[in-house]
Amino acid sequence: MAGSPRTTITNPVARYRHPDHLHPERKSLPSPLTAHDLTYGLVAVSSPTLSPDGKRIAYARSTTSPETHKTDSRVIVQEATGGKAISFTSGPGDSIPKWSPDGGQIAFLRKDDAGYDQVWVIPANGGEAWQVTKRIRGVVDYAWSPNSSRLVVSADVPDPEEPGPGSSDYDDTIPHSRSVHRIRYTYDSVGWRGEKYRHLFTIGVDGSDEKQITDGAWDDMAPVWSPDGSRIAFVSGRRPDHDTRWRSEAYVVSADGGESQCWSGDLGSVSGLDWSPDSSRLCAVVTELDGAYVGAQSYQGVVALLGPDKKPEFLTDEDAAPDSLSPPTFRAIELNWSDDGQIRFLATFKGQTALYGVSSTGGAVSTIASAEGTLASISHSSSNAVAVLGTPDSPARVVLLDGENWKTVTDDNKEFFATHPPAAMEKFTLERAGLGIESRVMLPPDFDPAQKYPLILEIHGGPNGAFLDAFTPDHHLMATNGYVVLAVNPRGSSTYGMDFMTAVFGDWGGEDFADIMAAVDEMASHPYIDSDRMGLHGYSYGGFMTTWIIGHDNRFKAAMAGAPVTNLSSFYGTSDIGVSFGERQIGGRRMDELETFLFRSPISYVKDVDTPLLIIHGESDVRVPMEQSEQYYVSLKRLGKTIEFVRFPDFSHLSKRSGHPVLRQEYGDRMLAWFDGYLKP
Repeated sequence: MAGSPRTTITNPVARYRHPDHLHPERKSLPSPLTAHDLTYGLVAVSSPTLSPDGKRIAYARSTTSPETHKTDSRVIVQEATGGKAISFTSGPGDSIPKWSPDGGQIAFLRKDDAGYDQVWVIPANGGEAWQVTKRIRGVVDYAWSPNSSRLVVSADVPDPEEPGPGSSDYDDTIPHSRSVHRIRYTYDSVGWRGEKYRHLFTIGVDGSDEKQITDGAWDDMAPVWSPDGSRIAFVSGRRPDHDTRWRSEAYVVSADGGESQCWSGDLGSVSGLDWSPDSSRLCAVVTELDGAYVGAQSYQGVVALLGPDKKPEFLTDEDAAPDSLSPPTFRAIELNWSDDGQIRFLATFKGQTALYGVSSTGGAVSTIASAEGTLASISHSSSNAVAVLGTPDSPARVVLLDGENWKTVTDDNKEFFATHPPAAMEKFTLERAGLGIESRVMLPPDFDPAQKYPLILEIHGGPNGAFLDAFTPDHHLMATNGYVVLAVNPRGSSTYGMDFMTAVFGDWGGEDFADIMAAVDEMASHPYIDSDRMGLHGYSYGGFMTTWIIGHDNRFKAAMAGAPVTNLSSFYGTSDIGVSFGERQIGGRRMDELETFLFRSPISYVKDVDTPLLIIHGESDVRVPMEQSEQYYVSLKRLGKTIEFVRFPDFSHLSKRSGHPVLRQEYGDRMLAWFDGYLKP
């Protein structure tokens, strides 16, 4: 299917050359990175937030102990101009700090004894923190009132027909049945939902006067309090088809409760909100009803203005498309509507992120500050912004906007990388069938073009994900251990425009496969690549493509698939997004398009597989259920193929990034050992 398309190669973009170019203090190259190094040696920073006066930054800093395997997360505060970072909270599970509008307090989430997040507050000048919320199943998100006296939180309302821990009639010594009444009754990493729904509550900063202000058979999330204090905007999915199409809308409710009003009309999805300074309108990241991804999570959106009984007004296009991943699995996109009428937002184009601005009255979109890397978790003050910057050679540092540039405020991994050189990244673009197919290549720190290296093909998830100019641990693990890593963004990848992203719909294993194999052909033509020693790895949709490739091409000597989609027909009825996702991505309902679902399934081609395969799958994965790997394993095993199957307990689809560190390390260890066994002389 891949064939040998006629291609044109643009010159590689050597943005990230040899690591010594970026780190001249390095004098030698120590041993390669290990999965243990990447699991326990790196510091994670997240959720930076500026004080209202822009003088101080609060953020969460996390480390994982190799002795206890526990993660310690604390709120750190430091001056925006630099200086000593102060551990402001005691941990061990503190996250997502937010300054009160008056600057006098910092709220944050802290895990209770049951492992659920609760809102705590601490004086901004230090002192004792106190607990504000005591929800049985914790708090998902929260926001301050403009006068700093109250908070609005999104939290579960228990199912009255399903008593659970904390209820007086719950007995955990006997089994309890569960009745299913809707299609989407579980969420990956969230677990069993049943008839539990998330709703909004307001509560005094001292923990008093809690009041529920929304209700109904839907989830209300991502609240934002209006500047005048009268109303609260939030994201919800209340359309009759929300259970099968993954739609979401923007609603507004009085801060005292009452009937909610939809402000987003008939849009496909809404994933982030902010109020105008005069509290009359909303800006939002949205997708159109007939746009990219109705029916599942959306990866690219546009900025729009919303108002009561008004048609949405679009301000941006795909040249500056912010991420549009929706709650509940993902946090809402952060926007800022400044007092001068400018709306600021992050958007990623071809794997690099910039801060953009557009006037609320319309006009051209301007680039405020670009970055050679990816920006996330942005927070704004009246005059500045702070964010987390990831680059190919470092996972995350806190950066502050300084004119048109980003200034590093804290780089918690500087010492680690001074003694653990990462891989170096280059890029090339392959012109195929009139489209530019961009690939990233990770090279060993001591790369020598006169030598021959084995190649690992990496395939991203989604299929509408993308490899960005960011730190990918698996890539560094393999490259620093002597492999060249090829990471391709075939059609279907996000950040390259809407048409490019949607080109994969109804064509899984078609032109996306051909794009990937064309990039492999290009890499194999280089004298430093040993084309007799090539392997491939992918997770989720990447696992789908891995199993698809080995059923259609036998050039790879080893393959590894993490949580692969192998049978689209059964995936439709077992995944938490199977219905909405399958109908959009594959094209129609399974009962109407069964032949297509089976034709696009790797399990239909198991007889043609000759490549040794390792499968790793989490037993708690409801995004790509375990049965996907079980079916594929049994089929290959019955045919006498070389297959190894490893099951990770208590491991969800998202646990590869945030699950138990022992299993995350084991994933890397098994991957390296598998490829070493087949690809190293």
